[in-house]
Amino acid sequence: MGAQLRVYKRRIRSVTATKKITKAMEMISASRIVKAQRAVAASTPYADELTRAVTAVATRSNAKHPLTTENPTATRAAVLLITADRGLAGGYSSNAIRAAVVLSERLRSEGKDVVTYIVGRKGVSYYSFRNLPVAKSWTGFSDQPTYGDAKTVSADLIEAFTTETAEGGVDELHLVSTKFESMLTQTPVDARLLPLKLDEVQLSDDRPAKSEIFPLYDFEPSAEGVLDALLPRYVESRIYNALLQSAASEHAARRRAMKSATDNAEELIKSLKRLANSARQAEITQEISEIIGGANALADANAGSE
Repeated sequence: MGAQLRVYKRRIRSVTATKKITKAMEMISASRIVKAQRAVAASTPYADELTRAVTAVATRSNAKHPLTTENPTATRAAVLLITADRGLAGGYSSNAIRAAVVLSERLRSEGKDVVTYIVGRKGVSYYSFRNLPVAKSWTGFSDQPTYGDAKTVSADLIEAFTTETAEGGVDELHLVSTKFESMLTQTPVDARLLPLKLDEVQLSDDRPAKSEIFPLYDFEPSAEGVLDALLPRYVESRIYNALLQSAASEHAARRRAMKSATDNAEELIKSLKRLANSARQAEITQEISEIIGGANALADANAGSE
């Protein structure tokens, strides 16, 4: 019984140490969510205004710009997947990866080759473990992205889009990220960034941008020149907003997962304490029984000698 009691005490110490770690991670994630939400709120107006500007130029002009004109014979599509650098965030990364896999299968069913770009070590690990090709990946900033990170990612994607397909370029650019709905809900979403589909472009409040009434514009020097300047910024703002949304989702998912782990640790500690108490009581009962048995044996021996 003593050995069993020592096992229970050792397990209680181990679970208690784990509980301290999960509680600390829960508090860290809770504090970072607020900052991430503020960053999302600060970036959203800029992204919305760029969306309105690009939509206005594309709607009010007859310019056939490569970034707004769909290729009817598209053969290659790029998919940018945003995941986390660290684990312990529940199903956050796996849900995004699953959405990217579904999107890639759909694109392949349309006869297109898929070129994958990944943000986050979790996505890189998934693809490398399965020996799936990855064109380029970026790590180290999934939980605290900056606009500079978004520009770095966007530069490679825009370069791939503007390169001829025969030279290794792509005809389409798709984005898979996680939208922060609330502290309890984070939804994986996919969207086609390029070429721009005016009917599918939405603002942050899910309203179609094309449904707005735009003023009349005069484009200087030309509509094509305006699109050349605006659309790269549009891609950067969309990717930056997606990185921020994903970061907020990652912190919320990790906080929820760590809270669940902490609650489970508390329940496990209570269960182990009950088992330890039972083992201690059984040990005490056995010792008392041995003492009483020894006393009775001694009394019987004394009575027999008399």
